[in-house]
Amino acid sequence: MPDSRPPSPAPAAAPNQASPTEAATLEEYMAGLTHSWSKTLAMLGFSLIPIFFLLDTFMMPRDLLARFGVYRAATTAVVIAQYLVLRSTRPSRWSLLHGYFFSLMVGGMIALMTTDLGGFNSTYYAGLNLVLVAVNLLLPWDYIHSAINSAIVTGLYVLLNLALPHEGSSLTSSIAVNNLYFLSSTAVIAVSINFVKQKLIKQEFYLRTELKTARDALWGEMEVAKHIQTALLPRVHEVPGFKIAAMMQPAEEVGGDYYDVQENDSGETWVAIGDVSGHGVESGLIMMMAQTSLDTIVHRAAGIAPSEALREVNAVIRRNISRLGADRYMTMTAMRIEGEKLTFAGKHQDLLIYRSARAATEVVPTTGSWLGVVDDLKPFLEDQIVTLEKGDVVLLYTDGITEAADAKGEMFGEDRLRRALTRHASGKVEEVLDHIMREVRAHTAKQTDDMTLLVLRRVG
Repeated sequence: MPDSRPPSPAPAAAPNQASPTEAATLEEYMAGLTHSWSKTLAMLGFSLIPIFFLLDTFMMPRDLLARFGVYRAATTAVVIAQYLVLRSTRPSRWSLLHGYFFSLMVGGMIALMTTDLGGFNSTYYAGLNLVLVAVNLLLPWDYIHSAINSAIVTGLYVLLNLALPHEGSSLTSSIAVNNLYFLSSTAVIAVSINFVKQKLIKQEFYLRTELKTARDALWGEMEVAKHIQTALLPRVHEVPGFKIAAMMQPAEEVGGDYYDVQENDSGETWVAIGDVSGHGVESGLIMMMAQTSLDTIVHRAAGIAPSEALREVNAVIRRNISRLGADRYMTMTAMRIEGEKLTFAGKHQDLLIYRSARAATEVVPTTGSWLGVVDDLKPFLEDQIVTLEKGDVVLLYTDGITEAADAKGEMFGEDRLRRALTRHASGKVEEVLDHIMREVRAHTAKQTDDMTLLVLRRVG
C-alpha cells in the first residue's frame, strides 16, 4: 500500500553553553576530531615534504641539494613515525600536542633551510605560511592554541636565523620586517578562522547532543506506542469449535496492520483483519481506532451483521482521518463465526480456505470498498457465508505477506501462499503459521511492509 509519512520535525536550536556533563563529552568529541585530523596532517606532511624536494632541484643551489635532501628525509621519517603513533593510540586531551610537534618539525626544517639561503633575505620563508595554514586550519583546536602555535613557528624562524647566520646571509631590517609582517598576517587570519570554526564545531556538538536527546525521547515514546499496540492484540487464540494462531510483524516500531479475535457477552465469536495504508505512527493510530470501534460495536449490538459493523467502523475512521488531515485508508474484513458458518464482509485480501476432505485450498474473494474513502459503505458491502467442515483451515493475511519481494523484486504472491498453506495445513495451527512465515522470510530480501498472518482451524 502507498506510504505517506509525516515529515520529521526540525531539531531545536542549540543552547549557548554546555552543562558540566556535556562539557566532558565535548572535550572527548574535540579530542577525537583533533586526533583524526592530526593523522590527515601527518599524511600530508610525509607526502608533500619529499615532493617539494623536486622543486628544490630546480630552484636551489647545487651545493645545498644534499643538505636539503637530508633535512627533508629526516623530517619525513619523523612525521611517518608520528603518523604511526597516531594510528596506534587513542584520542585524549593530549592529542593536540601532535599539532605542536608537527609545527616544530616541519617549521624547523623550513627555518633551517632559510638560514642556508640568505637568512631573512631568503624568500623561502613563505613555506612557513603553508605550515601555519595547514596546522591551524586543519586541526579543530581552540584559537588560543592557534595563536601559540603561530608564535612558535614565527619564533623558530627568527631565532634560527639570528643564531645560525651563514656566509652570505645578512640582516636587512626592512626585509625582515616584511617577512614577519606576512607571517603575522597569516597567523592573524588563521587565528580568526579558528575562532569562528571553533564556535561552529561547538554548535554542531550541541545540535548533535540535543538531537540525540530528542531521538532517545522519541524512541521512548515509540516504545510506549508499540506496547499499547501489542497490548491491544487479542489474548484469546482458542474459541469454541476453533483453534487460532496469529502473528503481526511491523515493518517499523508501530505498524498499520490489524487483526482481532473477540467473544462478546452473547457468545458470538468475531475475527477481523485489516491494513492501514502505509506504516508508522499515524497508521498505527488509525489501526487502534478501528480496533476500539469494532470492539465497541460487537459488544454493544449482539447479532449485528459484519456489513453493518463495518459501516459503523467506517463512519468513525472517516471522521477521524478527516480530523487528522491524513491521506489514509484501510482495508478490512470482519467475520462472525456461528458453528460451522462463517459470515464475513469487507474488502481485504482474499480468504484462503484449506478443505481437509479434498486436501486442496480454495480462494474466496472479498468484495466491497476500503474504509475511510466514502462516507457511507452501505451500497458497497454485502455479507457472504462460507461453511467450514471439521479440519478446514482459513488463512487470513495482509499484503505485506504476498508483496514481500526477493532481491530481484519478485513478490511472494498469493499462489505461493496458497501452495504453502496446502503443504502445511495438516499440522497444528501454530506449526502452520510458523512454516508459512519461514517460507515468506526465506523469500524476502528486506521487509518493507507490516506482515500479519492468522490461521483459523475448525476442530468440531
